[in-house]
Amino acid sequence: MRTAVVTGLGVAAPNGLGARNFWNATLAGKSGIGPISRFDTSSYPATLAGEIRDFDEEQLLAARLLPQTDRVTRLSLVAADWALENAGIRPWERAEFGMGVITASSAGGFEFAERELRNLWARGGRYVSAYQSFAWFYAVNSGQISIRHGMKGPSGVLVSDQAGGLDAVAHARRQIRKGTDLVITGAIDASLCPWGWIGLYGTGRVSTAVDPDAGYLPFDARAAGHVPGEGGALLVMESAEAAELRGARIYGEVTGYAATFEAAADSGREPGLRKAIEGALADARLRPSDIDVVFADAAGVRALDRAEAQAITAVFGARRVPVTAPKTMTGRLTSGAAPLDLAAAFLAFEDQVIPPTVNVEPDDEHELDLVTGQPRAASLRTALVLARGYGGFNSAMVITSHS
Repeated sequence: MRTAVVTGLGVAAPNGLGARNFWNATLAGKSGIGPISRFDTSSYPATLAGEIRDFDEEQLLAARLLPQTDRVTRLSLVAADWALENAGIRPWERAEFGMGVITASSAGGFEFAERELRNLWARGGRYVSAYQSFAWFYAVNSGQISIRHGMKGPSGVLVSDQAGGLDAVAHARRQIRKGTDLVITGAIDASLCPWGWIGLYGTGRVSTAVDPDAGYLPFDARAAGHVPGEGGALLVMESAEAAELRGARIYGEVTGYAATFEAAADSGREPGLRKAIEGALADARLRPSDIDVVFADAAGVRALDRAEAQAITAVFGARRVPVTAPKTMTGRLTSGAAPLDLAAAFLAFEDQVIPPTVNVEPDDEHELDLVTGQPRAASLRTALVLARGYGGFNSAMVITSHS
């Protein structure tokens, strides 16, 4: 069976654009969380978000692309460019049907759709952009990236909220194993607009804190919701054989994956996250003691934090594996969150250091070895990344260094 490896990283995060800028900011504990500037929040209970503030789309993309794309697609196109450049891939030199694009999305182009709905109701159908037909759609990022780079191989989109990013990477691994040469995978999400904000706040899980340092405190006794954000990461995935043949830099391998779905709360059935972790370990043919660090989903909601901590300690034992949540510096990026955690984990392999969880005072109730405050030097070869989506989705992925 072919081994799927990651050879390129394209990152768009609230605390850094580009993989290296993001990583340096993360190790320095630099947060991208602050008051929302993209729209007036004076009438909303929640006002904090992880915004990408220095993205200059007019400098990074052709002018003709701007009228037909939402912000989420513009971020995705640029992140895909960066990932390919980082991998040393020139797609125009490759067979077009040997390359695919498999991303995740939780909302599609919300800001674009909101504007066109305003036009529809305020001015009439003649004033709705023809690009509305696709700019709002969940699959628009996969489609636009595939068009931009002439990628006509297996492609698609996964929709499972915060878990979707890992599901997309797992689906890309299947395609690499089946013989596809290269897949761009991962996810970028961006729905920081009034319509998107109502949807996010409607989950009942968004923090109403006004202090950026107190808005998102997973595994802390003060936890009272999360701060949403925008961004994520796109990865270039290839077979290990192909990457080695061309002398590519290999960040690591995707070695294990599993997904479960939660039963109804009153069903009496056990929570599903533990099963997802055990399934990913079995798929990777590793024992719990082989895992060097866990990147937590980190919901920031007391009951959900407790459930995640119980799943981790049930598999690994109390305080037996380092756990971290660098997303405390970006906010939760829906489907973009877990791919960003994957990127952080691959960079952690390179530097042999675990990025910190910021602002959090760990609650002893959870019995986690949570890495807080400062990065922690460690011998890292394996990482487990967890993600849970609204509605009951659980996904777990094991990655290993290629060395």
